[in-house]
Amino acid sequence: MTHSAIFSSDYATARMRFRQAISVLGWQAEAHSIGATGPGGEDLTIDVGYPSDMPHEKVLVVSSGLHGVEGFFGSAVQLALLEQWGSGKVPPVKCVFLHGLNPYGFAWLRRFDENNVDPNRNFLSEGERYEGSPAGYAELDRLLNPLRPPSRWEPFTLKALLTIARYGMPALKQAIAAGQYEFPRGLFFGGTGPTRVHQLLEEHLGRWLHGSRHVMHLDFHSGLGPFGTYQLLIDHPLGEQQRHRLTDWFGAKSFEETHSSSIAYETRGGLGRWCVSRKFAPDYLYACAEFGTYGPIQVLAGLRAENQAHHWGNHPEIASIRARQQLKELFCPSSAIWRSRVIHHSLDLVDRALDGFTSL
Repeated sequence: MTHSAIFSSDYATARMRFRQAISVLGWQAEAHSIGATGPGGEDLTIDVGYPSDMPHEKVLVVSSGLHGVEGFFGSAVQLALLEQWGSGKVPPVKCVFLHGLNPYGFAWLRRFDENNVDPNRNFLSEGERYEGSPAGYAELDRLLNPLRPPSRWEPFTLKALLTIARYGMPALKQAIAAGQYEFPRGLFFGGTGPTRVHQLLEEHLGRWLHGSRHVMHLDFHSGLGPFGTYQLLIDHPLGEQQRHRLTDWFGAKSFEETHSSSIAYETRGGLGRWCVSRKFAPDYLYACAEFGTYGPIQVLAGLRAENQAHHWGNHPEIASIRARQQLKELFCPSSAIWRSRVIHHSLDLVDRALDGFTSL
């Protein structure tokens, strides 16, 4: 199958293909409903697959779709891996695949969930309160979250460039995307309490990883960085042994610990930091495999327009449909070159992780 053919046209198709590939391998399959439906009335589920007969000491976790619409890319990676293993050599360690972690956003072409929550800002540490916003976010709210439907003629790019000139890109990234808990209809809203996927992972991830000592978790994302390239983003403190492992397995320049001067930014409520803090395994190493698509202003404009359409538009209207389709393009480009490149890099990342496990 070509790299382009591995990408599904919609959530329902992606889920069906994932389940079929899991079945071919004979893996254990689970489907956890979030209690919502998709555009075709289908039940929205978080699907999980893993072999039940593999040793559990070393586990590779591959997750996708935490940011909804990014699931088109992450699901394609998982499907490519499963089909490759279905017709060849099965990996020597246990693999746990988490598919469509935000099925509502995946199905409805949103980055956020059914409550407008960014799931990757929702995993707060124990005792941390769902309140507050980054310095500067309140001042930017009118620019980011206008209370009206999107317009094709609004000069958002010019406004964004003027704002960058005023604040500087690092400070602006931090203010906008770090995670806020005060504007429920705004961008990057972290919620008022644990989301469904947060609850699901709290309840089951320990079971899926039971008996493991070494876990490598690759969480596939898109939308940040140069077109078709990738970076492994680390949002939790690394021990020296883990830092050496990342270097040995993936290369010294393949990863970065997030800070505002890098391509990423520091966030609250990230999945990786939470997984590590929950101590599901003595050695838990998480990396967000972030693949670049379009420029940051273009991506932000798309997020803004889709958010306007979701809250203030009439969903059947052409403008609302256009906003959602544009968001899909921004996070999963239709370019055959991009798709071929990112699948190639993703399969290589997983191969490197599996090879690395043999040295532990």
